[in-house]
Amino acid sequence: MYLLIIALPFISFLVSALFGRQIGRKGSAFLTTSCIFFTAFLSTVAFYEVAIAESNCYVEIGTWIDSGSLHASWGFLFDTLTVLMLIVVTYVSALVHLYSTEYMEGDPHLQRFMAYLSLFTFFMLILVTADNFIQMFIGWEGVGLSSFLLISFWTTRLAANKAAMKALIVNRIGDLGLSVGIFAIFYVFGAVDYSTVFATASHVWATGQKLSFFQFEFDSLSFICFFLFIGAVGKSAQIGLHTWLPDAMEGPTPVSALIHAATMVTAGVFLTVRCSPIFEYAPDVLVIVTFAGALTSFFAATTGAFQNDLKRVIAYSTCSQLGYMVFACGISAYSVTMFHLMNHAFFKALLFLSAGSIIHAMHDEQDMRKMGALNRLLPFTYTMTLIGSFALIGFPFFNRFL
Repeated sequence: MYLLIIALPFISFLVSALFGRQIGRKGSAFLTTSCIFFTAFLSTVAFYEVAIAESNCYVEIGTWIDSGSLHASWGFLFDTLTVLMLIVVTYVSALVHLYSTEYMEGDPHLQRFMAYLSLFTFFMLILVTADNFIQMFIGWEGVGLSSFLLISFWTTRLAANKAAMKALIVNRIGDLGLSVGIFAIFYVFGAVDYSTVFATASHVWATGQKLSFFQFEFDSLSFICFFLFIGAVGKSAQIGLHTWLPDAMEGPTPVSALIHAATMVTAGVFLTVRCSPIFEYAPDVLVIVTFAGALTSFFAATTGAFQNDLKRVIAYSTCSQLGYMVFACGISAYSVTMFHLMNHAFFKALLFLSAGSIIHAMHDEQDMRKMGALNRLLPFTYTMTLIGSFALIGFPFFNRFL
């Protein structure tokens, strides 16, 4: 069952990508959507077994790299953090797949679009279920590739192509930081699997081990955490590397809902929470994390208040909310971070999908200055947008208020 959670999105991607013409538009939409919905059902079962019944699961497929002291296996770890992310990824992805079947109905390349969505879901599942840093990096780069393909899906639009290139290039900076962090982890710990690294972090801290970098000496755990956080800054669009996220709104609206609200942008937050056993021994880096999150939340919210494009306003809101999550990580409130991450994923996806409905009704018009009194024409969309907005501002008795 646990392997099916990871395999089903990849199978639906392969079939839709290779045999899209044979199975047709409706066949591709039905296959990918049904596979993701079944994956969401299995994720619910996994959540019950792991989080509620308190029975962690580890699945090892086999050895991947065995060279000298470097050993990395293909393994999947299902603990409480993983199954919580599975719920977020699979449920939002299932709803976005279903939404896309109608939203992209008039597009001649629907099969390719659905295949890309399934590919993104597969790589995101690889990222959150990996049991070592190298396998996690495969998923990390995979979601970046899928993001590029989805943002530039409308290849004839110059703005979409430029936005996709910008997202790819800006994320390379963060990916470089993450790769340096992984190299340092292997150099210091002699291993890349989570269990070994987290179990021996206290010993490395107690011995005060130093790490030399460009003729400068740094505390090894602080050095590792700093570069891991650089990777998180790139993927989670924190201040300095945030510029790619608003421009990424040039892609189709379902892409914004799936990638830039609920899943990919939370990968950096997930990495920080996953590596919390190391971060707790690097208090100086936690101070940097706290200030970066606070600055991002304030800067992005202020910038979003002066935007006129409907999707850009929600994009800057996403940056601000991610800043809150990173700030909570900086003060070691990891449970609060994951609580807000899960809440944010659903109400922000709701806002993006509602925005897509409005844009469709307005014949692809996104300038909010040209809109008004839409509650009479779109009562259901108005209600959904109102619910999402109340959740976003922390209105009493909505989820974020808790």
